[in-house]
Amino acid sequence: MPKVTSKDGTAIGYDSKGSGPALILVAGATQYRGVDETTPVMAGVLADRFTVINFDRRGRGESGDTPPYAVAREIEDIEALIDVHGGRAALFGMSSGAVLALEAAAVLGDKVTGVVMYEPPIDVEQSSETSWKEHAEMAALAAEGRAGDMMAKFMAGVGMPPEAIEGFQQSPAWPAYEAVGLTLEHDYRVLAEATDGDRYPDRWAKARMPVLVVDGDASFPFMKSGADWVARGLPNASRKTLSGQSHEYDPHVVGAVIAEFLGG
Repeated sequence: MPKVTSKDGTAIGYDSKGSGPALILVAGATQYRGVDETTPVMAGVLADRFTVINFDRRGRGESGDTPPYAVAREIEDIEALIDVHGGRAALFGMSSGAVLALEAAAVLGDKVTGVVMYEPPIDVEQSSETSWKEHAEMAALAAEGRAGDMMAKFMAGVGMPPEAIEGFQQSPAWPAYEAVGLTLEHDYRVLAEATDGDRYPDRWAKARMPVLVVDGDASFPFMKSGADWVARGLPNASRKTLSGQSHEYDPHVVGAVIAEFLGG
């Protein structure tokens, strides 16, 4: 599989499919090509209109993870992928990856032609202090190398019952997820910075390209209010709620929305 070298020397693994304008898929927490079955299906849906780039975020799969971590490093990873695919690309981001995609768009400007965000997991009822506390807890576990505990904590935080977590830990799939547990600190950092100080980030106004913020009506209620909150402060944003979709979306449905919005 091909790799691109980011600004700090980190190798980022990716694959590409199709032809047309570049479209980079930015994964959410725990997602990477080794375990993610949904994103490759969606890439196939989009491949007749776009060159679809699916990559492992740093610390996952075939990508390195040069310390120290900063959100800016992940933006540089996305920029490196853009540069190797013609210098301009659209972005699709899932969950925390949606927030990262928007952060990248705000920094990279004209290099990003459009953004589709699927359910940025921002709970507008949660204080910035709580978000930073959750990040600090993950960072402390990461410092001790407790990847499995981080994964279990994340699963509990998204509502998975203790018995389900225990069962998953005993399953053949667990090692592949535990392998990327340390990267959860990255996602918690992305979200904590997005809501820092309990105010809308002024920097997001620099994302002047078309942005579509999407949620599903079968998802957690806070996803809708979070999507509304993100969209309201952007200079060129649209909103869409998909009937019957949840945080685990149908790649054919979401792929069609992406294609329509980006006009491939």
